[in-house]
Amino acid sequence: MLRKRTTLWSGLAAVTTVALFLAAACARPTPGVQHGTAAAPTPANGWQALLQSTPFPYSIPLPPPAPTILDGTYTKEELREPSVAPCKRCPDYSPEAGVWKLSLDRGVFRVWHQGTGWRSIGSFTTFYDQTGRQRVDQLVLFNDPYCPGVVGLYNWRREDGQLILEPVGDTCSMGLRAVNMTSLPWLSCQPPTTEAGITDHWPKPPGCE
Repeated sequence: MLRKRTTLWSGLAAVTTVALFLAAACARPTPGVQHGTAAAPTPANGWQALLQSTPFPYSIPLPPPAPTILDGTYTKEELREPSVAPCKRCPDYSPEAGVWKLSLDRGVFRVWHQGTGWRSIGSFTTFYDQTGRQRVDQLVLFNDPYCPGVVGLYNWRREDGQLILEPVGDTCSMGLRAVNMTSLPWLSCQPPTTEAGITDHWPKPPGCE
């Protein structure tokens, strides 16, 4: 049995994960990401516009806006093989080369590709599984506009300031969300020490500037 972390949402996420993994992705047209500003996002201003956006409760009510253990901004830089040309219309969550940013903030996840301006937003919660001998920390993603009826489940751990995700089950965008989220470790934009945060003298990962 899964043990709840601190809120009812952990239990709801666990139950919904099992139920929705067995269901097919919703067949209705995918709505666009909702923004708080009227201007159309571009690669230049898309991140700030995305930070002003809020998820829509497509399949599960929004979790309460409470701090979580994973809150923060993370980045990774995908490299392109020399023989692979950039796609003009990439599938959703295709790990296109360039800088990707991930924000986890009080139950809201945001993903953005710096080069193309592609973005998504949804809800998340965390809990842990201790049915075996070792505790496993887990992350649940849901309410994604590109796959409204899909719940994604990941194991997570931190190593040397990196967030490492491992897929347990996620069919969003034909499995591309799982590929993107787990292809590389996510580097934290949080300064490693208080002194580094005050002086701003530390090796920031690409995209954290």
